[in-house]
Amino acid sequence: MSHMARTFAALADPTRLGVVEKLMQQGELPAGDLVAGAGMSAPAVSRHLRVLREAGMITQRAEGTKRYYRVAPEAMRAIADWTIAHRSFWQASLERLDAVLTEQRDKSDG
Repeated sequence: MSHMARTFAALADPTRLGVVEKLMQQGELPAGDLVAGAGMSAPAVSRHLRVLREAGMITQRAEGTKRYYRVAPEAMRAIADWTIAHRSFWQASLERLDAVLTEQRDKSDG
């Protein structure tokens, strides 16, 4: 699986996307804070964190017995770069769709 495919697959899960959003908003957090309020067991959260780490979305550091997680800035930059690179495709597609819809509307009004 390509790196971007792995990234998007990891983010496709609502729980994992929520973890990334929480880390983006609050910064580095200990695993316990990510488990609290997640509505699932610590092992389940741990599995989600492993998927995010393997996809390169988050990093982990140990301090004593605690594990801290943060969003990997390079992963967010890669998503932004990919989005910008594909913007022209989507913009052109939306402009073509708009032209077709306008033409159909004009035909039905006329």
